Amino acid sequence: MLSKRAPHLYVAKTVEEAVTALHDYGHDGEPIAGATWIMRAPVRRAPLKKAYVSLAAIGEMNAIDVTEREISIGASVTHQALAAMLGSVPSLKVLTDAAAKSANPAVRGVATIGGNLCSAGFPAADLVPALMSLAAEVELATVNGSSRTSVEAFLQARASLEPGAIVRRISIPRRAHYSAHARLPLRKAGDYPVAIVSAALEVAPDGRVSHATVAVGSVEERSRQWPELENALVGGPLDADRAKLIGAQHLRVFKGRDGVEAPGWYRTQVLPALLHRAVADIQAQLEKQQGR
Repeated sequence: MLSKRAPHLYVAKTVEEAVTALHDYGHDGEPIAGATWIMRAPVRRAPLKKAYVSLAAIGEMNAIDVTEREISIGASVTHQALAAMLGSVPSLKVLTDAAAKSANPAVRGVATIGGNLCSAGFPAADLVPALMSLAAEVELATVNGSSRTSVEAFLQARASLEPGAIVRRISIPRRAHYSAHARLPLRKAGDYPVAIVSAALEVAPDGRVSHATVAVGSVEERSRQWPELENALVGGPLDADRAKLIGAQHLRVFKGRDGVEAPGWYRTQVLPALLHRAVADIQAQLEKQQGR
């Protein structure tokens, strides 16, 4: 039975305060930012925690810092802010498109990048495959200090993190690539995507793909890269039709999850078409830059 007692809310002013409070609460506490996932806990028949630690007042977690080497995004930055503040950075189109197209405007105004990463029971999170395609790293803050890890490693460990661990920021290395995000919702407004393809491709002067990072979301229980496809794309021409054909040849590596919105086989079968859309987007970006 779900508890009807209102949980306690502690508003932290610094990361250190938040970590200490969560460590003290132990498994009875949980961090809260946009709260879009926590507010749906009763729908999922998941019990609320006895205490929540708000991260909303922590300045550094609401900031975005851009340097020549990397872009650092505070974990409490919302989808709406991501799209608005980083929309002028061409290499981050995969992330800003993911942020701008996820859920609906009301949710985008409060849902955070950190929350998207931490929602272990939500395989359809748009920002996760986008961040994976950008080789982003997650910075965790604990009572023992901070450490950085890859998005993939974080996803594997997030369900077993000790109390007191919070996502502090996400760092993205600046690279000379083009990127794109393609998603397939069954309806247009506020629908979770059936499948997601996020791609970041480096293109040599001769038009061939010199490096590829492609991540898939919503198809399985957890987002992951598509290394078989990445390897096959490298060395060939940047061509959406070619990418679609290669994608169709490497579908067996996925085991689609069945859900109320779509069966597993359908999630995998739409991947080549989504890949075609992503690569076609990248082709258009390249042609625009070259003035064609």
